Amino acid sequence: MNTLQAGFAAVNVTPPMGIFINGYFQDRYAEGVLDELELRALLLRCGESCALLMSLDNLGLDRETCTDFRKHIAETTGIPEDAIFISSTHIHTGPRLRTNSDEGPEPDYRVFLRARFADAARFALEDCKPAKMGYGVGSAPHVAFVRRYRMKDGSVRTNPGVDNPDILEPLGEVDERVNVLRFDREGADTLVLVNFGNHPDTVGGCKISADWPGFLRKTVEKTLDGTRCIFFNGAQGDVNHVNVHPRGGDLNGMFMDFDDVSRGYAHTQYVGRVVAAGVLQAFDKVKYVDVDRVQAKIKAIRVPANVPDPEDLPEARHINELHLAGKDSELPYTGMLLTTMVAKAARMIRLEHGPEDFEMLLSAVVVGPVAFIGLPGEPFTGIGTGLKKTPGWELVFPCCLTNDYRGYFPMQDAYDEGGYEAGTSNFKAGVAEQLIREGQALLGELHA
Repeated sequence: MNTLQAGFAAVNVTPPMGIFINGYFQDRYAEGVLDELELRALLLRCGESCALLMSLDNLGLDRETCTDFRKHIAETTGIPEDAIFISSTHIHTGPRLRTNSDEGPEPDYRVFLRARFADAARFALEDCKPAKMGYGVGSAPHVAFVRRYRMKDGSVRTNPGVDNPDILEPLGEVDERVNVLRFDREGADTLVLVNFGNHPDTVGGCKISADWPGFLRKTVEKTLDGTRCIFFNGAQGDVNHVNVHPRGGDLNGMFMDFDDVSRGYAHTQYVGRVVAAGVLQAFDKVKYVDVDRVQAKIKAIRVPANVPDPEDLPEARHINELHLAGKDSELPYTGMLLTTMVAKAARMIRLEHGPEDFEMLLSAVVVGPVAFIGLPGEPFTGIGTGLKKTPGWELVFPCCLTNDYRGYFPMQDAYDEGGYEAGTSNFKAGVAEQLIREGQALLGELHA
């Protein structure tokens, strides 16, 4: 018997100009708006049980912020705190949001955003209507690419540059599947939830933008009359939009940015349209299912820390000191390799005195035969692929940056090979495989 109800809300969360833009190891401050940032919410309910899935245009919110916002939503609406699933789209052209910051517009923006979360939750509750759910899977080819490569000298580099003659081979695989949920509601807009894993880092510069997730939402809504769209980014830690071997018109509308990464606002629109096309492939042919259960659960696990070798600390301090002094030019690195070495040094100094491990939250939501598993950072594609294979579910939606932001979760082989993600991760080798095991166990606990 189908007892599902669904409600939707979208609110504008574009920040004031002058706010710090998050995403790179260089200072950027907002000086314009290419397109508005949004917070979107999907409320799913069966009887007294509900789950609130929220998607924010931001690089990522830390645990303290997510906990504060979830508690505020719970107090304002009565939705259980553990039933609130806050994910960030991971754009690199949105505002920084640090806990207890007193810099510029950041503190006021935090207060504003906290209120907007409660607004969106309330609006979604008020919008609840009886709904019928269907699911399907489309494809978005040639917009997500492996970003880790083995070079001819045996080293491993992330984003080694377009047409770099020293590239030997890519390391990893791309998951081009676009997971789609469709909610047909009585007397109200149809709702579409989209899940696809790729870095939204196609814009660059100092102007606010929702990147390709924003264009994905707009394209779906313009193409499908009477439809609203919400997006949750998937396993994207080792993939992005950079095609290191472009052909034909692949570089149309793009420029080469400071870190040897090709970017362009026109390409932002292109990626959004291709992912939207994957949605359209599935939309009319979803498999409808009765839903009589919505359930949510958050589970804490402990993950070993990536504590540095004491022998590596002197060089790490040297790199960090030059970077903080604005003397990157004195370091023997350029482009993405410079970013890698600076970030790796910062990780070593950060974890010089431990801790030995970290507590991490896994967040799960079950909607009938479909499950969401939220990871508090940037999972490699292999994690998403592993979680999608969890027994007992017709479809699993792995979601990054959910209820926290703890950095990269690389696969074991990435630690063996080296490179940016493993070198900068706060977590010891084995974190990815542990997350797959723990995620599957959590979904197993919720299986009917």
